[in-house]
Amino acid sequence: MDNQDILQRIQALVQEEHDLREQPQDAGAGAEHQDHAARLKRVEEDLDQCWDLLRQRRAKADAGEDPADADARPISQVEGYRQ
Repeated sequence: MDNQDILQRIQALVQEEHDLREQPQDAGAGAEHQDHAARLKRVEEDLDQCWDLLRQRRAKADAGEDPADADARPISQVEGYRQ
């Protein structure tokens, strides 16, 4: 996967995130609401993971290393970063 592939994946995830946020959702604990919330959370996590991978690849390239050596970090690690 190269940077362009990652950017395309990011664009697709951003579009899905926007679509999910635009869908009217009734507040509550219904199964449909829970599925929607879970999917939105997963899309957000996937986005964070993609951005992290892209930053790793760019940092490796800037340091003269092979960007292909960058690996996607686990979501638990990416989500644990301090902002």
